[in-house]
Amino acid sequence: MMLKEMQKHHDAVELIQKASMMYLENGTPDTAAIALDRAGKVIENINPDKAIQLYQQTAAVFENEERLRQAVEMYGKASRLLVRGRRLDEAAQSIQKEKSIYKDIENYATCYKKTIAQVLVHLHRNDYVAAEKCVRESYSIPGFTESEDYAALEQLLEGYDQQDQDQVSDVCNSPLFKYMDNDYAKLGLSLAVPGGGMKKKSPVTPQSKGSGAAVSASRGNEEDDEYAGGLC
Repeated sequence: MMLKEMQKHHDAVELIQKASMMYLENGTPDTAAIALDRAGKVIENINPDKAIQLYQQTAAVFENEERLRQAVEMYGKASRLLVRGRRLDEAAQSIQKEKSIYKDIENYATCYKKTIAQVLVHLHRNDYVAAEKCVRESYSIPGFTESEDYAALEQLLEGYDQQDQDQVSDVCNSPLFKYMDNDYAKLGLSLAVPGGGMKKKSPVTPQSKGSGAAVSASRGNEEDDEYAGGLC
């Protein structure tokens, strides 16, 4: 704590890590995990990459102790920092880890939200195939295909595939997406379809536009013909 107050954050983290190793060696893994989590919080805004490492270590300790709820919370912290740092390949893997644990503990509603997060990450990676596969694999989660999350994802993927920016933006601006964790909400709001596509509207051909003029012209000609020979 003194090192932290002296703004010597890296030294503080190093000491906390040493303490956590001692806790593990002495058979108190819970205390070790709490220490690592604390170290992550100290360094998060200064060295996010180090914080990610610490949160992942914390998660591993909890997972080894079969404390899955605590483990998945730590993986969640790591995932959000990976997204914030645009380490999207790693973020996709980390979110998949979260999703697997939530499925194991039968927290299916959160699985749906993690699927949305996964899809957004994959689309920002310009990997539509991975995003679509992610949704298909989620069919095995009880209740997923009847959820509003699934319906929204189907609309999102359709809009992205059809290069319909309006549809994609409408989905990503919906409350379902906007009220996710801030890092994922930002992914949604900044999602652009390839090529900067615009909404595809029913085409109005020049012929159809000119058809009214053609009709008017023909009527005019008919009137001219009617009086072409004069009044008599």
